Amino acid sequence: MNWIIIVIVVVVVGFVFVMKKSGQISAETAVAYLKSGAMVIDVRSPGEFSAGHLAQAINIPLNEIETAFPQRVIDKNQVLLLHCASGMRSGVAQRKLKGMGYVNAFNLGSYVQAEAIVGKQPSK
Repeated sequence: MNWIIIVIVVVVVGFVFVMKKSGQISAETAVAYLKSGAMVIDVRSPGEFSAGHLAQAINIPLNEIETAFPQRVIDKNQVLLLHCASGMRSGVAQRKLKGMGYVNAFNLGSYVQAEAIVGKQPSK
């Protein structure tokens, strides 16, 4: 009986991991976009952002995507690389932005992943 519970837990954890990773841009593609002038958008709260952020990132919190974003990013073809603490909020932001017509919005994932990709790129 205990092994059934263990199997169920492993399957659920695996499913959550796969769902979290789905929809995220590859590191190679993100680096190519960065070299071409992609914007890095941190969708965490202002408090999280002020506690530490990537040098290239601008902060547009998830709850301001629909109101502040169109004023700050006018070009709907601009490549946008989104990240947050875990990759979940940036995934939500990506879906919202695509719904608003931003065709090149991509989820970098978590802050750690974004730092590994973006942190190696020179600031512009």
